[in-house]
Amino acid sequence: MQTINLYYKKIQAVTKTKLAIIIPTYNEKENLPQLIQRIETAMSNQDHEIIIVDDNSPDGTGQLAEQLAKQYGNIKVIHRPAKMGLATAILDGIKYAEGDIIAVMDADLQHPPELLPRLYQAILKGNDIAIASRYTEGGKIEGWSLKRKIVSKGAIALAHLFLPQTRKIKDIMSGYFAFRKDLLQDIELNPTGYKILLEIITKTKPTKITEIPYTFKPRTKGKSKLNGKEITNYIKHIAKLTLKR
Repeated sequence: MQTINLYYKKIQAVTKTKLAIIIPTYNEKENLPQLIQRIETAMSNQDHEIIIVDDNSPDGTGQLAEQLAKQYGNIKVIHRPAKMGLATAILDGIKYAEGDIIAVMDADLQHPPELLPRLYQAILKGNDIAIASRYTEGGKIEGWSLKRKIVSKGAIALAHLFLPQTRKIKDIMSGYFAFRKDLLQDIELNPTGYKILLEIITKTKPTKITEIPYTFKPRTKGKSKLNGKEITNYIKHIAKLTLKR
């Protein structure tokens, strides 16, 4: 186990092919044990670490993450002092990642850990970014209302309209993806809201991106983090990236 005080300790990257799986959490105590177990099963033959970045969850997610770290041995836990947002949690996780391949996923079990080996292998085979896609051929979404579908499609259309480099990507709104860590060398990321993939693609201008289909399933435990504030932040993010092109 390795507990990290975010503001005092930094771990240097040392391994070239290790996969670092970054999982931002806020009130995900009910989902975390199953998620970690499934990750360990899926990645049993691959060198990997898990970095849990918890925003001081009042339900005890951070404390449970510490227990899981003792149990599994390859988990790092970053405790942040307050709810500071998903995108910045990912950036903080990247700082402490030992591997040169980064995967980002949610803790709510809507992102199937069984897809991690395919995302990892896609990067090893030469892709800059591998995106778990709900909208590429073979991907689908289960359990969404018509309103949620309209919001998702509208957000993608907005990105395609204002950010030309995203137009070939069917699921630019995906929160489940992997990428080469060295893409971020000399790049300053300053995302607004929760869709950091937009920021990475717009600023790093990767040449090889692949989308891997998966089925996005309904959340069974906990509450969705999507709300009006996050939608507003997304629109602000699009505007900021458009102005900086």
